[in-house]
Amino acid sequence: MSWSVRSLPVRRDILSTLLPGFVGTTLPEWVERMLREGLGGVCLFGENVVSPDQVRALTAAVYRANPDALIAIDEEGGDVTRLFYDRGSPFPGNAVLGRLDDLAATTAVASAVGAELRAVGVNVDFAPDVDINSNPRNPVIGIRSFGDSPDLVARHSAAWVMGLQRHGVAASIKHFPGHGDTAQDSHLALPTVDVPLETLRARELRPFAAAVAAGAMTVMTSHILLLQLDPEQPATFSPRVLQGVLRDELGFDGVIVSDALDMVGASGVIGIPAAAVRALAAGCDLLCIGTKNTEQQLDEIVERVEAAVAGGELEASRIADANARLRALVAAVGASAAGAGEHGALPDADRVAEAFAIDVAADADLGGAGWHVVRVDTIANIAVGVVPWGPFRALVEAGSDLPVHEVDERSWRESIGHIPEAASVLVIGKDNQRRPEVVALIDALRARQPRMVTVDMGWPGDDPAYAQIATFGASALVGEALAGLLARKGVRS
Repeated sequence: MSWSVRSLPVRRDILSTLLPGFVGTTLPEWVERMLREGLGGVCLFGENVVSPDQVRALTAAVYRANPDALIAIDEEGGDVTRLFYDRGSPFPGNAVLGRLDDLAATTAVASAVGAELRAVGVNVDFAPDVDINSNPRNPVIGIRSFGDSPDLVARHSAAWVMGLQRHGVAASIKHFPGHGDTAQDSHLALPTVDVPLETLRARELRPFAAAVAAGAMTVMTSHILLLQLDPEQPATFSPRVLQGVLRDELGFDGVIVSDALDMVGASGVIGIPAAAVRALAAGCDLLCIGTKNTEQQLDEIVERVEAAVAGGELEASRIADANARLRALVAAVGASAAGAGEHGALPDADRVAEAFAIDVAADADLGGAGWHVVRVDTIANIAVGVVPWGPFRALVEAGSDLPVHEVDERSWRESIGHIPEAASVLVIGKDNQRRPEVVALIDALRARQPRMVTVDMGWPGDDPAYAQIATFGASALVGEALAGLLARKGVRS
């Protein structure tokens, strides 16, 4: 390969492809300085958010340093929330929207999310999740999906994209080419998917194709290994997946964003700088670095990319192509805001209750007095984080006197002795059947309590004994719906 100093990307061009997270609720000095040097933008997480006014001040500081910055966030409108990290989302989440199967409601929720984000200065939303929950024991997707039907997920993915983007907030459909048929969490491992290409095209790719056709401005990659497409490189690092399938087959011409490169599925073996080079070489235009990043990390990434270009590992033209797409995205989010308008009617708690009331099993013996609630707090899903969940806040606000026993899935045996043996018990958890310790807890309580009902606020398994009531979400709105349902059924202390 022949190259010259003139052909090498300058620091600004490389910085423009990077999207770090940072610590704190104000803009760190090092991030501000790098934004002035050309840093592409930032990604906000729950720990960066206190209030709408604080977020507006933070994003204003970002734009003062770089008026062309992209400010991204994970706001899925359900269990995964950043704007409402302190109290839970006021929206129902994808699984409930899929069960409602009302495209106008899905568009209205996405539009409301877009309006909230635009009001605080965010212009990229890492949503919607368009994965099909093909594997009901998936540890990271579950209720983040609209469902397990390709047609349904495709319809609602397109509706969500159109609702969000009318406010000048770019949608980022994820996790390409589909994270639903996995049994591992790519935050913690490198999941492998081994299905025929015909299945992948007929199932996983259909929602992506629909969302691309609806005008999705960005696509987020997944750190999963698809053995029938590329048995050697995870999707984020695979030209066969990103160029061959996403660009050539689906015709996507927008910005490809990597999922966070600090995840084990991306950098667990090779480190973040090397992961950045591989992601850029494969076709990613914008690199989500992760959370709590540092100035040293970004300097190391820039140096490694510079060395990769100098050594012929990465074409300088690939950096130039990424920069051109990013400039087009900045222009597009500004222009699309002109079409913003009022969103339609949002689903309220009563309607959400109607959506899952049919999943109150016939053997769920509710009503009457003497109830105690067992709240099962499980190991936090990294994508969700530690967000208030369930009906507990709503019960307090409604004046309920139901005793609530908080137990941890890892140490419940030390806690259930405080529950009176004569009490009727309502066990409320998330993904109950997928968690062996929660199954053991439920079995132990069923053996000693005269009456027990189980509530699963995640994606229920195939044994209804662990999900006699299934809510398909645990956001604040869904929690309110469950609290209302319990009140109507006469559950009291």
